[in-house]
Formats: sequence, structure tokens, C-alpha cells
Amino acid sequence: MADPKNLACQTCGFVGLSSDSDGYFYCDRCGAQAEDFIETGVADEDFVDKGFGGSAVYVASLSRRVGGSQANIKPEPLSQPEFATPNSNLFWNSLTQNIDNDATPIKKEEEFYEADVDGPTGPEDFGGSVKVKPTFEDYYNEIRIRYVLGLQYMIQFQCEALVREFKVSPLICGLAGTIWMRFVACSAVFDDDWADQTIQNSEMERTDEPEDHKRRKYREEPHNMYGQRAVMIWYRSLRKRIPLSCSLGVSFLACHVAREAILPTDMVKWSLEGKVPYFAAFVEIEKCIGRPSSACPISSRIMFGPSQALPFQKLESLAAIIAQSIGLDLPPVNFYAIASRYLQKLCLPAEKILPHTCRISEWSMPPGLWLSTNELRLPTRVCVMSILIVAIRILYNIHGFGVWEKSLSSHGDSSSTSNHIGQLDPMCDSEMGDDAGEASDSPCQGADDLGTNYYRHSSQVQKSKLDAAELLRKLEARYKEIANTYEYSKDLPTYLQYCKDVVFAGLEPSFEDHDEEKLIEEFWDFYQNEKDSEPSEDFEGGHRAFNQKRLRDEGLASHISLDNKRTRDEGCVSGPSSDDGTSHADESQPGLGGDKNSESNDQASAETLQSEAIRHLKLDMEENRFYYIPPRVKIKRLDYLHYVRKKDEGAYTYAAHADYYILLRACARVAQLDIRIMHTGVLSLEKRLAWLENRIDHCLHLTPPNVSCQFCSDIAPEHADDDSIGLSNLNI
Repeated sequence: MADPKNLACQTCGFVGLSSDSDGYFYCDRCGAQAEDFIETGVADEDFVDKGFGGSAVYVASLSRRVGGSQANIKPEPLSQPEFATPNSNLFWNSLTQNIDNDATPIKKEEEFYEADVDGPTGPEDFGGSVKVKPTFEDYYNEIRIRYVLGLQYMIQFQCEALVREFKVSPLICGLAGTIWMRFVACSAVFDDDWADQTIQNSEMERTDEPEDHKRRKYREEPHNMYGQRAVMIWYRSLRKRIPLSCSLGVSFLACHVAREAILPTDMVKWSLEGKVPYFAAFVEIEKCIGRPSSACPISSRIMFGPSQALPFQKLESLAAIIAQSIGLDLPPVNFYAIASRYLQKLCLPAEKILPHTCRISEWSMPPGLWLSTNELRLPTRVCVMSILIVAIRILYNIHGFGVWEKSLSSHGDSSSTSNHIGQLDPMCDSEMGDDAGEASDSPCQGADDLGTNYYRHSSQVQKSKLDAAELLRKLEARYKEIANTYEYSKDLPTYLQYCKDVVFAGLEPSFEDHDEEKLIEEFWDFYQNEKDSEPSEDFEGGHRAFNQKRLRDEGLASHISLDNKRTRDEGCVSGPSSDDGTSHADESQPGLGGDKNSESNDQASAETLQSEAIRHLKLDMEENRFYYIPPRVKIKRLDYLHYVRKKDEGAYTYAAHADYYILLRACARVAQLDIRIMHTGVLSLEKRLAWLENRIDHCLHLTPPNVSCQFCSDIAPEHADDDSIGLSNLNI
């Protein structure tokens, strides 16, 4: 007979039975009687083979009685919820084909029961299969299969959401499955010695001597020599080799291979919003593979619940690492689709800018368009946006000519505005401007007349079909409108629904706690009533405050106008002059003096607004360690302007004109990048383009060597010492 300590209770599933004086066995936990087993009191020598005419001897006092005083009442089985079993799909079939034959498949809910769950849902036949406790192999096989299969379902849910919600090509589903299978095979988690090797590695990490640990809790589970649970050791090894973030990495890599315009910023944002299953995916995973069994005593929330969001740059490097591990050669990013998205978000004409950006990309082919395993390298979207910035600067002539400062002047007085701009910042001398952008030594005519020559040169340079001033106005307005906010932050009901579906997913109110549900409904009704009554009050209060402010402003304006009128009147009637009658002329024509004063006031107000706008821009630039450069006055070159960065007290300081800074600032916000990182990417691309131009120019002016081979030259060998024709003198 089997040891009763290894037998499972048919009522609660607890492993361990003990016998009583009446000959029956009872559960050590719930006390239920095991009807399939009874103490017979027969020794081994009492058994005689029936073929020889003998029979076993039983104790009559231990025979079963029906209706006696010793008859026990069978307890009612406790109810247990039923859970969905995993359905067969392409992912699961592909996974099981790559698993070794020695690895046992995942066990269903009916095979193992935890010690703290309810009993079976229905009665079992008498003399059925006996449930035994999991073995060492059952533990690591169950944990390994459950973890890998759960991540596989997570990838499947993410691909389905991308196709359904964001209209991505269904091709990514097949690509993600293939990438995932190869990545699991390369991770070596299904090797035969994976479990033993993981335990040995955990023991080698400890340097102290092992002690005799008294395991009061989890004593039925396997442990290493230091008393650490083998279940957690295997689980940590799986999380290290195949982290949960690999699901997003595989999905993003599938989109990248399928040439979809999906960025890492999109994947991370959608995962935070819950549109792409990641943080709350364990709820659906548990519905597919069932609740954890006794061989895998780790809850689904812990096993498949990420603790933090994945950074943008980490997602790119993770996708590149996965591709490198499986030997997948990646193409560059889909520049055309991503650039079109950025131009649409900036509200710029794509039909005018996009062809030029594609030419620059195809001609230069910068390495920044490929995914990299280096997490510290600039992201691919930096390279895409840098090409856009360079193309926009070329098309709109944004090279420090002061287009933005000129647009601030309402009257368009070029001489006064140019003199004002030339004297905006006494700390910015011409030497700083030359260091930042001037690369040629060719002098300009009339360079001494700064104001006149500035607008004369700018009028000659800015003969472009595209309006740079209009572009800067759009970019400045778009910069204030763009806000990288999440959808759940738009109102309280959306945020509460987000908390219920994502943050606190899987948590439900107490079982049959009607008071709690009623209290929640009362609070929600109270909030809705208060919300409905707030807008009218706020609108009336805001309207009243607005009217009071308008009345104060009108009263102040009328007071100022009365003072000005009184001043003018006093000036006009101040008394006759003993000169040539100028005072009488002023009295006869009072409108002339008023027009001059109004023009001077308008001009002064325009200059004040212009100075205030420039002051605000300087403050914004200083926050990002940028140094404001006034518009160019000593123009030496009319071509592309290159900026440099200088190291000041251990940190880089960037010098830039207002036109370039406004363009850079808007593009950085659209790409969700720091403005200094965006500027560094632009400088790197400009450096590469300049290097290519220099190499091309050098190759075009190379002189071919003297040809002395008799097979590839018509010149006789004896004339090999003659001078060859110099191609460098030809006009190519």
C-alpha cells in the first residue's frame, strides 16, 4: 500500500492523510474521510495466491458497516471557479515543435491544486488516479513552460492590438512569431541541463558556508544548499534571459522589418495608455493558460506584471540585440514614412520639403538610420529629424539673417530695426558671431555700414519661393500647441477607467460585498452631480472677473488718454512765443503734433514688444544652455551656416541664432527629444555631409597615375617615361 502521507485528499486536494483507530484515513487539513482507503490489518505473509486455493484473512471488526454509529457524513464539496484552458494556436504549435521530448508539457488545472484553493467541481470515480505531489522535474518544467507561453501570448495580444487599433500590416503577426521562436531557441532555456545549471550558479554566487536551514514554509518545494527556493531561482533566471520587455522588443522589431512607420515613442506611449497590452496583459494571459498550479506557485500578476515602463532608447537597443542574437540583418528605418509623419505633425508642406529630404538621405545614407545595440547612441529618430532640419534650412534660407527679428517689427522700418537688432546684446560681439558661423574670409562691400548692408544682403539672399517668416510663425505657434500628453489624463472618468483597466487590473471588489459596491456608486453619483454644477458657476465667476478686469482696463485707458490729452492741451496753449510764430502754427494745426506723437508712441511700443519677445527667447535659450547670437551683420558667405559648440567650465555651451533655435526647438518637441540632443544630431549630420563633399571634390581632382602596362595602354613600353596627360587641368 502507498504511504498515506503521499496521498491527496479528494475533498480539498491536500497531500497527507493519517489513520485513526477505526481503520479509516482522514485528511490532516479538513478532516474529511478518505473512502477509497481502509486499514485491513493484513500482514504480507497472510496473502496467498488464489491459484493455490487460499485467500486473504481480514479482521472482522474493521469491516465496513452501513448506517452504524461509525458512519461518517461526507462533507459537501466546496465550489471552485472554472477557468479557461489554453486553446491551440499557431504560436503554441510552433513552440511545442521546438521543445525537447524530455520536457513535459504544461499541466492543466485539474492535475494539481494549490494548498489554499477550493476542491474539485465534481465527484470522481471510486478508485481513480491518485494525485501525488510534484517532483523536481515537474517544478522547473511547469515554471519554464508557463513563463514562455505567457510571454508568447503577450506578443500575440500586442500584434493583434497594433493591427486592430493602429492599422498596422497583418504581416507583423507572422514575423513576430518567427522572431520569437528563434529568440527562445537562442536563449537556451529549454536545454536539458538548464535547471541544474541554474541551481549550481546560484550556489556559486554565495561565498559563505551553507548551514542547516530549518524550512518551516515551502518545505515541500526543492531548495538549494543555502535554503533558497528553487522556484524563485528558476523564475529569476527566466526573467534575466527573457525579460518581459522582450515582448515589446519583438513587436517593435516585427514592425521595423515590415517597414512600418512605428517609433519606439509610439510603442512605449501605447503600452502606458493600455492600448498595447503590457502592464495588464497578465489578466488575459491567465484566462488562456489558467491559474498557477502547485508546481508553479507564482501568481500571474508577479510573473507577467512589469514593474516599470521601458525607456525609448532602451527599446531600440533591445530590438537590435534580439535581431543580433538570431542573426537577422536589419534594414534602415522607413525614412519616407517617418519623415512624412513628422512634417504632418509640424504642419509643413510635405510636397515641397519631402523630395529634398529623401535626396539627402539617399545620398548620404547616415549610419544613424540603422538600429544599434548601443543604448548610448543617438536614436534613429534623431537622424531622421536632423535630415529634415538641414533640408528646411536650405529651402528657407535659415542661416542667421534675422528673419524672426525682422518679423517682429510692425512698420517694417528696416534701418531703425536693423540698428536696434545690431545693438540688442552688447555681450554678443561680432567675433562670437564669426566663430559660430563664418567660415570664409571673402570681404563684403560696404561692411562698415552695418544696418544698411544687413538688410541689403538679406534681401538678396532671401529670394526664395518659400516664406521663412511664415514658417517661423507656424513653428512658434505649433511649439506651444504640441504637448506629449497621455489620453488617460484628459479627464477624471477616463483616468479612473484607466486605473481600473491597467493600474489595478485583476482586482475586483470583495466577494458579495454589496455595501462596498453601493458606496462606490454613491460616490460616483456625487461626483457626477458636482461636475454638472461646476461649469455654470465657473463660467459665471470667470465672466464676472473678466468684466471687472475689462472695466478696470477701460478706466485705466481712459485715464491715460485724458492725461495725454491734458498734456497736449497744456502744451498747445502754453503761451505765445516771441519767435517767428511757430506757436500760432501749432495752434492752427493741432493734428500734426498729434500724428507725430502717435507715430512715435507706436514706434516705441513696437520696439518695446520686440525687445520683450527677444528677452523671452533669450531666457528660453539660457534654460537649455544656448547662447543668443544677433543677426549676421558682417556677412562673409551667403551659403550654409555651420554652428559650433564650446566647452565652458566642463559643460558645452551652444551658440545659435533665433531663426535656427525656433526651428530646432519645435522639431525637438515633435520628436520627443532634448533640444541639445537634437542639436548634436544636426551637427553630426552636417559634419558627415561636409566630409562627403570634400571627398567628392578631392576625387574629382585626382590625377590618374602613369600607365605602363602594355595590355591596357597604347603607349609603347619605351615611351613609358614620358609625361602623362594631366586631367586636373581639364574643366570637368
